[in-house]
Amino acid sequence: MDPNGLEEALDLSRDRSQYQGVYIYHPAKSGKSANEPPNKRRKVSSAGAKDSKTNSQHFVPLLNGEESAEAVQQRLKIYKQLWTQQEQKIQGILEDVDAGVLKDVLSFVRETSPETCNGCIPTALVTVGSNVSSLSRLLSRLNEQLTSSGEGGVVVLESGDAPNLKSSLKNIIRLAVTNTEGNDGYQKFLTDRAGPRLLGYDLDLLNDYVQRKGTKKLVLALRDSEAFDPALLTDLLSLFQSWLDRIPFTVLLGISTSVELFEGRLPRSCVSMLQGKHFEVQDAGNCVDRIYEALQTDPNGKLWIGRNVTSTLFERASDFFQTPEAFSRMVKYACMSHFFANPLSVLLGESTPPDAFQGRFMEAIRNLPSFRMYCEDLVEAGSPIEVRNLLENDHHLLEEALNHLEVGQQKMRDIFQAVLLIHTCLQHTQATKKTTVSDLSVRALSGELNESQVVDDMLATVRAMDSTKLEGVLKILPVSLSKDSVLADIKADFSTLLETRPDSEPLRSEYNINSSVTKTTVVQQRIQLSKGKANLSEQDVEYTKIIDRLVVALQDHFVETLIRPQELFMHEAFLFDLRNPLKENFAPRPRFAIERAMASPFDYLISSSDNDQKQTRISAKQPAAAILYQLYLESGALVNVHDLWQAFYAVFESEQGKKCDDRIVMALFYGALSDLKMFGMVKNSRKKTDHLAKSAWLGL
Repeated sequence: MDPNGLEEALDLSRDRSQYQGVYIYHPAKSGKSANEPPNKRRKVSSAGAKDSKTNSQHFVPLLNGEESAEAVQQRLKIYKQLWTQQEQKIQGILEDVDAGVLKDVLSFVRETSPETCNGCIPTALVTVGSNVSSLSRLLSRLNEQLTSSGEGGVVVLESGDAPNLKSSLKNIIRLAVTNTEGNDGYQKFLTDRAGPRLLGYDLDLLNDYVQRKGTKKLVLALRDSEAFDPALLTDLLSLFQSWLDRIPFTVLLGISTSVELFEGRLPRSCVSMLQGKHFEVQDAGNCVDRIYEALQTDPNGKLWIGRNVTSTLFERASDFFQTPEAFSRMVKYACMSHFFANPLSVLLGESTPPDAFQGRFMEAIRNLPSFRMYCEDLVEAGSPIEVRNLLENDHHLLEEALNHLEVGQQKMRDIFQAVLLIHTCLQHTQATKKTTVSDLSVRALSGELNESQVVDDMLATVRAMDSTKLEGVLKILPVSLSKDSVLADIKADFSTLLETRPDSEPLRSEYNINSSVTKTTVVQQRIQLSKGKANLSEQDVEYTKIIDRLVVALQDHFVETLIRPQELFMHEAFLFDLRNPLKENFAPRPRFAIERAMASPFDYLISSSDNDQKQTRISAKQPAAAILYQLYLESGALVNVHDLWQAFYAVFESEQGKKCDDRIVMALFYGALSDLKMFGMVKNSRKKTDHLAKSAWLGL
């Protein structure tokens, strides 16, 4: 009988197959042996699935869904191009930061041996501090250097991979072989080995591997060495020391605290087996500042993050042990948010599709706060006709928007070039706490830098500079300031003055502390000290005049450059300053969200009830967990379960009357109570068996 016909006759569906008493046996094909494994089924994805996956990766159309598909693709393309360039800068900074310690560690590994360490294990102690991720980058690049040169490799062992001695040795041998041979090579190494088969934790396996590969240096890196059991670490190092004549071990210990604290945790017998050198990785804060400076002060920058986002980024960097990679991810999310939710970001590309400039796009420009401010300024300047043209002529508005976009981007570049100039000059001060670029940027992005004490301190520093320091400052002046004719004259006069200098001593102005003298006078048997200016040479007097002219030029430049970016027309296209998307994603508040959803469920749910019912605090239309939670808020620290059930039932009885089913309401009550227990809001009371104890209060 046909099996398909039999199944139809019995009306057996697949979900009821487990209750069948009779099954149809289909024998294997005759051309295939019984022991032969089945063929692997190749995964074939349909074209529709590919299209849906491709579409899911695209940005969504904005402007109430009327944005053209070309504009959406253009925003995504511009974002990818921009972030690719930014990511290359970040990787370059991280490589530059790690280059110094990588060079030192690599030379230590190559130059040391058990003979140079008096029979002890060569050990590199690397202090990472808060920059935890830097050790991973260091070990990865160290492994690349050793494997590319054929000298050996790096085996990274975590504390979780070392529960006991056997597991630790097994993982070390496996990681050492797979580092160069891969997983398949490791299995082949175990099976193809001549002689008796050894256990996976026998160091003879590692010895054979070292001899086959000709390994000269095998670095065992304990990334979180402080989390290892001291007894296990002692046994492991003792075993390594006994194999030093056959396996060229070098131990690298990652330390988050200090060498003294780490050494104090270990037995003296363990410390006596180690001899090496201490290395210190650069602090993460310096990396974060360099990344921010590189991204914001790019001479060819097109997009900048505003004051609110900058403050949020550095608040998290100072409050938590934040790695440079985490900081970069937050900047990337901010950049992506700008291109994802802002239709004006399409203007940041080199070529924009003409379909993007449709009616909705021009309406979006006219509704910008910066456009309204720009029109108000035009009206106050007596140009109402220009305002009418901007409101009625889309072509004219587009030309003005593009022109102001370029002008605004150039002004942003000038702002950060001025920030760099101020930061460079402040480095010559004797202040204990140096001002960072991020601090200056926050003030510049809020328009407060020009009137701050920082600029006054910077100008005072310039006045007190000698000719050697001033020569270095003049070389880093912004391009916009270098093109000024006044500054060109100052540079020419300064060069001429340096050429006519009789000796190699630097010139000093009258504002320099070395140009003042202290006079001592005796008046009525009392000694009085007074400061006065020393007799300046003719060249020092000329140098003082040049300093005065330069300070005036800098003051004028700062007044013109250090403006408030939010006053620029079209700043919404190149300045991202929305703090909420960044803050909610990287500092979420799940408890607040759960409490709000339980207390006001209709803020999230679509209900068919009237608005009056929605505004009611407790209603049967609400989810059962929300009803029970609101009753829970009205109770004390101990909640009587029977009273809670009576109040819960009364909510349904008051609205449903005789139609209220006790069994259904009871099931809803138990389900809601289990939800509250899962959220950690209630627990069984030890004092009274029929009571529940509160374990959470609203807002705490």
